[in-house]
This record gives sequence, C-alpha cells and structure tokens, in this order.
Amino acid sequence: MTRLLQGMYPSAVNIIRLDHTHVLSTFHQFDLDDWPTAKRGLVNTACTALEVHAQLEEEIFYPALREVFSSQTLEESPAEHDEMRSLIGRLRGLAPEDAGYDDLFMELMRAVLHHVADEETELLPAAQRLMPERLNELGGRMTRRRMELTVPRAGEIAGNMVRAMPGSTLALFTAAVSGVCLATWYGRRSRSHLRSQLRRSR
Repeated sequence: MTRLLQGMYPSAVNIIRLDHTHVLSTFHQFDLDDWPTAKRGLVNTACTALEVHAQLEEEIFYPALREVFSSQTLEESPAEHDEMRSLIGRLRGLAPEDAGYDDLFMELMRAVLHHVADEETELLPAAQRLMPERLNELGGRMTRRRMELTVPRAGEIAGNMVRAMPGSTLALFTAAVSGVCLATWYGRRSRSHLRSQLRRSR
C-alpha cells in the first residue's frame, strides 16, 4: 500500500478508540426501566459491535503489536475477549424479561470497561510509540475487514438500531424515511408525467 493510500485510512488506534466510544455510549443508554424491545435492541447493538471489534483486534491489531511489544495485558486480551463472547452468548439465550438479563448485561459492561481501560492506558500508547508508521496501513486493513464482517449482518444491525431508539426518536426516524420515500415516489411520478406531456407535444 502506497503512503498516499495509507493516509486515506484512519489510524488503527483511532478506529479502536472510536469503537470504545461507540460501545460505551450504547452502555450509557441502557435503562433498567426501558421497554424489553428497546433493551434488546441496545444489548444486541453493543454485542455485535463488541464481536466485530474483538475480531478486528485479534486478526490484525494484536499480531502487529506483538511484533514490537510484549506485556501481560496484551497476552491476556484474547482471553478477555473470550470472556466477553461467553457473556454475549448467554445474553442472546435470554429474553429481556428473564430474571438475570439485566445483571448479565451489567457484568458484560464491567468486563468491557476493564478491558477498555487496559487498552487505552497501555496498548494504544505502545502502538503509537513503537509503530506509528504502520497505524494507517493497519487501519486500512481493519476498515476493509470490518466491511466484510458487517455487510452480511447489515439488516440485523439496522433492525437493532431501530429497536434501540426511544419512541420519540423512532417516530422522527420513521417520519424522515416516509418523507424520503414519498419525495422519491412523487419525483418519479412527476418525471413520468413530464415525459408523457413531451411525447404528446411532438
């Protein structure tokens, strides 16, 4: 990959930090008093984001970092991902109304917060210090791999995001989508009518 192309991609460190911000924001939106559908949407959104994030780190970021850095935190990170995957699997086997669902999600939150703190304070600074020239190349690989992982799940991801929206936001979203659909239909109808008028005038 040329330097010019590398510069078009975000740094791997920035990608990881944005993922952390996204999932922590999703955690922050979780409300014990939410409707079960909204809870399920938020939980599934967080779980899918964590699954993709963990796979990107394990396939691309961790191997590159191991070439220049060694630490207990780095060696323990895949096991922490496995713990998260185990909690995610258990969550997906429960309904939001089930006893223990909220507590299990809180356990996942705690595990993720611990993992994020370790990465943000040790692994990401080490990557910036020891392999700055590789971060955009790794970011490009992570971006392409994310597309491969998420495109087949696009419908699931969109559905979870809609379910997670508060009622007022969902109403606005629905209205906006309806408006776009109506405008598209009206535009096509107008163009068809115009073409018909032009044909008649010939």
